[in-house]
Amino acid sequence: MRYSVYKIDAFIRQSVNGFSGNPAAIVPLEEWLNEEQMQAIAAENNLSETAFFVKNSDGIYHIRWFTPTTEVDLCGHATLAAAWVIRNELQDLREIIPFSTQEAGNLTVRALRSNGGDNTVLQLDFPARPGEMINNPLLQQQLEQALGQKVVAICNARDMLVELESEQALRNCRPNQALLSQLETFAVMVTARSDSEGYDFVSRFFAPRQGLDEDPVTGSSFCTLTPYWSEKLGKTQLNGWQCSARGGDAMLQLEHDRVLIAGRCFAYMKGEFCLPDETA
Repeated sequence: MRYSVYKIDAFIRQSVNGFSGNPAAIVPLEEWLNEEQMQAIAAENNLSETAFFVKNSDGIYHIRWFTPTTEVDLCGHATLAAAWVIRNELQDLREIIPFSTQEAGNLTVRALRSNGGDNTVLQLDFPARPGEMINNPLLQQQLEQALGQKVVAICNARDMLVELESEQALRNCRPNQALLSQLETFAVMVTARSDSEGYDFVSRFFAPRQGLDEDPVTGSSFCTLTPYWSEKLGKTQLNGWQCSARGGDAMLQLEHDRVLIAGRCFAYMKGEFCLPDETA
């Protein structure tokens, strides 16, 4: 058996020519491989996420996401990339592409506007994950030691949200990954109010416990960042910049218990792979 695989950059930056956003590997399937095979493929791809999907008889795509070391419950950029593949390679041109998941419920991706191909703006409809504010001096001290920056606030959801003093402090952050990996959380996102024109806030995302020191752009992080900054800034429409080395843009809207996360994709590579012959 030969399988198609696509490498798609998701949440590419609007203002930068060249490579940006977060690369994801997308593998369309006719029927499911077993978990060990999918995890091995994700490790072989060695990207932050590999997404697999199977189209059900009712036209819904069941999707699963794997890092090089583990399966995750929700991933934004790989879902955006999967929708790009479904529209542009599989020619499913419905305005709304429906997905089902193992743990995150039903998701959709809407095509907002299209100038053709890579210029389509796609919008995720994800569950909001507002965090709980934490007042813990010991944890604050641990975070400041790990991040090398003053911590303004801590908020805990699936991931730990840590607000820093400024955009410059966030961009200067050089975390101690060994210390971050000792924290009892899936990942740590750092964020600050933006000083850059066109953005409301900036963020970065570190997940050393998941085998990922820094993720270039993390769609699921906006499920927590959006309600956090919406409350602080008093607005429901926001623009976020995840200012990793590659960087990526997200156009965000909070609607009750949902977060709409929009961005663009760039198709970098298309290929095929084979699984090892287990009988050899």
